[in-house]
Amino acid sequence: MDGAHPEPREHTLIAPTTDQWRLLDIQALDTRLSQIAHRERTLPEHAELTALQQRAAALGDELVAAQTVASDTQRELTKAEADVEQVRQRAARDQARLEAGQGGHKELESLQHELATLGRRQSELEDAELEVMERLETAQAAVNRLEAERDSLQGDIDTVTSRRDDALADLADERERLGRDRVGMIAGLDAGLLALYEKIRESTGAGAAMLRARRCEGCRLELNPQDLQRIRAAEPDEVVRCEECGRILVRTGESGL
Repeated sequence: MDGAHPEPREHTLIAPTTDQWRLLDIQALDTRLSQIAHRERTLPEHAELTALQQRAAALGDELVAAQTVASDTQRELTKAEADVEQVRQRAARDQARLEAGQGGHKELESLQHELATLGRRQSELEDAELEVMERLETAQAAVNRLEAERDSLQGDIDTVTSRRDDALADLADERERLGRDRVGMIAGLDAGLLALYEKIRESTGAGAAMLRARRCEGCRLELNPQDLQRIRAAEPDEVVRCEECGRILVRTGESGL
């Protein structure tokens, strides 16, 4: 026997034929339990949620950056408005003094000159204020767009999360039901046979397979003549195993022996 084959058995295990047949039903149930566990780990919603959450995190960063720009621009606008208001108030005071004729000729001329200067300054500040207002409008539009995208994305996350949770709940219900069925199926099974089955299943993922048409239904390999001869010579209640995969081979009328 080459190194790829299981180690030779140390002793022969005897178990009722009916118990060996029951292993096939137990194995079918255990296979379904393994499929459920695999399904739970590989639900497409897991990957979908991961992608959505990564996008949400990136979008959150974009939104914070956009909100910072909008906030900074709002402060800039507040200052620009204050600057304009300050010039307006100064011009209003000068205009009131000029109209009241307060002061001498030179002082009134100075007020007129200052009013002209203030007028130009106010025009410049108002232009700057308008430019800041336009930038603030653009920044706020970006914030609004990102917030809408965030809300839409959160809706997608909630939808996918609900689908995932429903799928997991269904799988959990099936796993619990099958677990109860399994308890009943192994009840009264030959202890040595069950122990061997569980040991093989723990190490390889499957403990038993039908021998059908001289082929192991576990590894799907056809048995060689020597192994077939060995199995033919075995007693009906002797537990035999596949030399390739190590599973317990359950013989039935379909084994082709």
